[in-house]
Amino acid sequence: MKTALLSLLLLSAAPAAQAQTAPAAETHQPTASPTQLSGVVRDADGQPLPGVNVFLKTTFDGASTDSLGRFAFRTDHPAGPAVLVATFIGYEPLELPVTLGPGPIALPSIKLKASRAALGDVVVTAGAFEASDEKRAAVLKPLDIVTTAGALGDIAGALNALPGTTRNGETGQLFVRGGAASETKTYLDGLPVQTPYAGSVPNVAARGRFSPFLFKGTVFSTGGYSAEYGQALSAVVALNSTDLAPETQTSLSLMSVGGSLARTQRWARTSVAVSADYSNLAPYFNLVPQTFGWEKAPQALGGSLKLAHQVGEAGMLKVYGTYSRQRLALRQPDANPEYSAGHPVALADDNAYLNATYRAPLAGGWSLNTGLALTQDDNLVRPDAQSVRDLDRSAVARLVLTNDSASTWFNLKMGLEGYAQRYRQQYQAAPDATPLTLAVDEQRTAAFAESELVLSRKLAGRVGLRGEYSALLGRFNAAPRLGLAYKTGPNSQLSAAWGTFYQTPTTDLLRISHALQFERATHYLLTYQHQVQERTLRAEIYQKNYAQLTTFDAAQPYNPTTYQNAGSGYARGLDVMFRDRTTFKKADYWVSYGFVDTRRQFRDYPTTAVPTFVARHNLSVVGKYWVQPLHTQFGFTYAYGSPRRYNDPNLPGYNQGRLPSYQDLSFNASYLTHWFGQFTIVYVSASNVLGRSNVYGYNFASQPDASGQLRSVAITPGAPRMLFVGVFISINKTTKVDLNERPD
Repeated sequence: MKTALLSLLLLSAAPAAQAQTAPAAETHQPTASPTQLSGVVRDADGQPLPGVNVFLKTTFDGASTDSLGRFAFRTDHPAGPAVLVATFIGYEPLELPVTLGPGPIALPSIKLKASRAALGDVVVTAGAFEASDEKRAAVLKPLDIVTTAGALGDIAGALNALPGTTRNGETGQLFVRGGAASETKTYLDGLPVQTPYAGSVPNVAARGRFSPFLFKGTVFSTGGYSAEYGQALSAVVALNSTDLAPETQTSLSLMSVGGSLARTQRWARTSVAVSADYSNLAPYFNLVPQTFGWEKAPQALGGSLKLAHQVGEAGMLKVYGTYSRQRLALRQPDANPEYSAGHPVALADDNAYLNATYRAPLAGGWSLNTGLALTQDDNLVRPDAQSVRDLDRSAVARLVLTNDSASTWFNLKMGLEGYAQRYRQQYQAAPDATPLTLAVDEQRTAAFAESELVLSRKLAGRVGLRGEYSALLGRFNAAPRLGLAYKTGPNSQLSAAWGTFYQTPTTDLLRISHALQFERATHYLLTYQHQVQERTLRAEIYQKNYAQLTTFDAAQPYNPTTYQNAGSGYARGLDVMFRDRTTFKKADYWVSYGFVDTRRQFRDYPTTAVPTFVARHNLSVVGKYWVQPLHTQFGFTYAYGSPRRYNDPNLPGYNQGRLPSYQDLSFNASYLTHWFGQFTIVYVSASNVLGRSNVYGYNFASQPDASGQLRSVAITPGAPRMLFVGVFISINKTTKVDLNERPD
């Protein structure tokens, strides 16, 4: 873990050269020597503004500011007076007189004022919702994720403490507003991630593949999102990676479940970070009894490489690659008599991922953002004597052009996306059986256009259209999106969003039948937000209508003729969140509540029913308190989920059973200190400290017993609690950390 924030570089202000007036009898010809202009653009609070378009009026000479608000460009405009223009959506355009001449000109810091028509430009950690896509979504900083008790540094674990989610402890994945986990898509620097979770087996929770410290922030949008995002019926998790590393340092992590070593090297325009990590839960399982019969405790080995290079004055090239290897084997509780000692299952997963992006300003106020991502996931599961190997390879490329200076009242964003997938599954019923191979080969293209508009002093909007074509399905879709936001007061706004969203059926369905259509959802949302200082209240009501969901006959799961797009459903509800970082000194807390009413028929559901992965009521209370004399931040999370449904074959109907409610109280503490002169964090956490017996479902025997009933066993966690201790040391860290200040 690291807590230091990137120090902002301040450009020294140099007075502009004053033009000398020639005598009246002489004629002075302006020189055509190129002029280099540079500077930094900030908001009223002095924070840097990235993406601001800075250009000379009546010319095409200009640049966009980088992540630190800096800009630089050359111009061949004749020497003499000129006008420099700075424009950015949500801010008043600024015209600044300059005097051009030979040589470089370093301009004083430029400050933009927020436009009176800008609607709630409020980026509040973990729960701020704003007018546009990122401005309506929850924004989590890395420290929000790692200091949320019970999340154990997992991105999905922290997002489950926000409204709209239902905790499913048996998977560890995100289930949003009545949607399945496959309906939430993860994007890394604008590119969709094919396998955002590590490998797992049924009823054992998976963790996300990425460390939260790779990113500037995590944006969580639970509906009505931008046309930039596709293939997501319910939600989007947008991960935005950091640019240049702030400094050269070495990081060492010693944990109760393993360790890691990382080295970051920073040069003037380039940074490179390499890391290696290893985890082995065997020693921990030897100390803490487990309900599963572990034959091989989970082990993981991995490494990553991250390169960032500044190209020119404002361009940025980033390359991130990672590889992970997982192994585990266990015996799970099973209701069938032949598995009285547990049902054996083993996992071997190897995953490689590469992401490369480039962004740069172009002429005329345009900017370019392009990238390529490659994924290979080799997953082998051995349930009993069977063998199921999934080899999934995919590639996605993206190109986006943005013009924020098209007008003072609107911008324009256009993009193209191409996706290719080659999937093979090989199934063997026994080691000597003939393998059965299933395949999916997909090529998908997409294009979108979108504009954010300032319609009046109090009204803003966003309109977009996304189109996709699937070669595998042989079908095309067009998905319009619309958003509006009205400023109801100096600290509040009301916004609405509507949109159509499409998604191809998941790979496990397409491997059986290709004669399917896009699945569809339509979103309607109305949001109110009020913010004063660092207190934010946000409430949203929503309606989501599903159509063309894939269905099949549960008795014939491998018969492609039973697969069709005959399913439908709905989800409607209310999400409320209140966050307060002001009322109690040194304290930060939020309360989130979600209510969802949903029913659907999809996959093997014989009728419309409440899905098994949805709780009608979900409540989270998260608190963090900084104790300055102890240099320690304490945190807690209380989570409640009302009883989820499950299908009991011993009773009439479908999904008629009700589980016990889900409850969890978790604590953590982060102690800041120096060991051997190096900045160190000692971190301790405990989940479910009250030992609540949470039940995630039931497995039923395949044949009835003597009484005619199907026996069942409960699906529970591997242990009632999870204890974690970690020591994180930053070696040769030059940026000093004040141990008396709360981490932020």
